[in-house]
Amino acid sequence: MVGKVSIRRLTDRGEFAGLIDIQRAVWKHPDLDLTPVHQFCISTFMGGLVLGAFVDEELAGFVYSFPAIYNGKFCHHSHLLAVLPQFQGYGLGKKLKWAQRREVLKMGLDLVTWTYDPMQSRNANLNFHTLGVICRRYLPDFYGETPQLKLGPGIPTDRLLVEWPIKSARVQKKAEEKEEKTIDLGFLPKALEGYGAEDGSYHPGPVNLKLAAPVFLAETIRDVKSLQARPELIGKWQAALREVLTHYFGRGYAVIDFIFGERCYYLLKKMPAGKMKK
Repeated sequence: MVGKVSIRRLTDRGEFAGLIDIQRAVWKHPDLDLTPVHQFCISTFMGGLVLGAFVDEELAGFVYSFPAIYNGKFCHHSHLLAVLPQFQGYGLGKKLKWAQRREVLKMGLDLVTWTYDPMQSRNANLNFHTLGVICRRYLPDFYGETPQLKLGPGIPTDRLLVEWPIKSARVQKKAEEKEEKTIDLGFLPKALEGYGAEDGSYHPGPVNLKLAAPVFLAETIRDVKSLQARPELIGKWQAALREVLTHYFGRGYAVIDFIFGERCYYLLKKMPAGKMKK
């Protein structure tokens, strides 16, 4: 277990300097791809937010967001969330996000957005199942030819843009850790489902773009890192998931949950445009 955890705002250059070391340790990016100290300085001065997670007074992680406009609505966009490797697995990322929610609510805003790689199942579980985000926007190859953001050679930097309606009753229940109804996956149709090959690998099956069910599933791989030696297989899963999500987003569906287990699924639901069930 970690020691005493505290979370507070970071506001000066000395504290921001520590964020550079955290970025290097977590993502192994070259300096060209790191968010610099001067960006944190001006961003926080102009309404941005940097929260640091401290373990026994040691800076262990941070979350960074800045003011933005999405679909004509003022919000905060959360651009970075990082926890040092030795402190991962203790829920610090979750604590940082809930602290971010509290601070953004104080600003009078009710929406936080961010992007993440849809192939990262643990991130998907945090975003959808733990925090209660919704997604209806797929961004193909959004960051382009940035090697550090790719899952492997030749794989596009696809992202999902998620919306966190921080005032909604659903998110409030998540914050209070109230249990939700268990979903019986056996009765839900699937727009994408994997199958085991003879060599023991797991492949995406044919996509189904003809579903009209109010709720359905789309499978994804559980651990993309386990496929680093097979970038072509990562590419197949990414392409299949991209096709499914892009198609159904265009038909008024949204991802509203994620099921993380031996097999992992995005849960999609038909929803009114621009609205989320409270």
